[in-house]
Amino acid sequence: MRVVVVGATGNVGTSVVRVLATDENVSSIVGVARRLPGWRIDRTDWRQADVASADLTRIFDGADAVVHLAWLFQPTRDPATTWRANVLGSMRVFRAVAEAGVPALIHASSVGAYSPGPKDRPVDESWPTHGWPGAAYGREKAYVERVLDVFENDHRSVRVVRMRPAFIFQRVAATEQRRLFGGPLVPRRLVQPGRIPFVPDIPGLRLQVVHAEDAAEAYRLAVTRPVKGAFNIAAEPVLDPHDLAKLLDARTVRVAPGLARAAMAAGWHLRLLPAAPGLFDMALRLPVMRVDRAREVLGWTPRRSSWETMREMFEGLHDGAGMDTAPLAPDGGPVGRVKEFVSGVGGRP
Repeated sequence: MRVVVVGATGNVGTSVVRVLATDENVSSIVGVARRLPGWRIDRTDWRQADVASADLTRIFDGADAVVHLAWLFQPTRDPATTWRANVLGSMRVFRAVAEAGVPALIHASSVGAYSPGPKDRPVDESWPTHGWPGAAYGREKAYVERVLDVFENDHRSVRVVRMRPAFIFQRVAATEQRRLFGGPLVPRRLVQPGRIPFVPDIPGLRLQVVHAEDAAEAYRLAVTRPVKGAFNIAAEPVLDPHDLAKLLDARTVRVAPGLARAAMAAGWHLRLLPAAPGLFDMALRLPVMRVDRAREVLGWTPRRSSWETMREMFEGLHDGAGMDTAPLAPDGGPVGRVKEFVSGVGGRP
């Protein structure tokens, strides 16, 4: 198989390329990214392209599958820019898949596409995907789901898979996560067991996570097996603030959701935090996902628990971990953090 991975240099993309390169069914990989990486891997050619403007049909020509992972989280202060990249860019990817005659499209949707749902029981892939309208991420993921509905109807010969993973973490992506969601004021040295004084215990905050390598294995299976439809991807157990406090050897302090949101909103408006407060609202409303279909149909089982995944991510935060791609660049120290402030916290892609 010849596989094109769009968005191949980020948290998930590097892991997907790495696992595809070990599969004997995959003869070649084309990694597509806005900024070419210094990182190199066997059987992979790199193409520099922006999904919002490049001739994607030419890149996709001759491919057996396209894995679409490209996504902008920032600038959170300019939703028109993320809409152009994430929604209009995805539409251009889908159109190019059809024009190039690619037989399989594997799209990175998200738990963020789901409508608000229960925290006390898991929902399957039939749960509505209308997102949370107060967060650009949820709006965009949900809109692309509707675009895919139309695409599947109009191009019935294309095998379409929608991956809906939980929050994806790994060591080398920890610094990227800090830049995207925590900002330059998050101190590396404080992120280790025994150093953080407390973890806010926010009622209703329950999250699912999955290791990037486990998520990548799900994508590999979706590429190489004749499956279609949506798949929830998450590890066990579901985490709450008490679990995070145990990992960090910290105590919990009860914090009302309204107070936590007000603090996050203040930090965002003061340009101290890159993550918009709508993301917090969305996180409180995300349903807990059921992953039976991924296990039974896709044949996927995560190798790492949620505990192991978060422990690795915290260690990566403390160490300023990263790798030689633009999204995953390691912590640049004081100079790098000053550059984050100068470029606008959450203000640039």
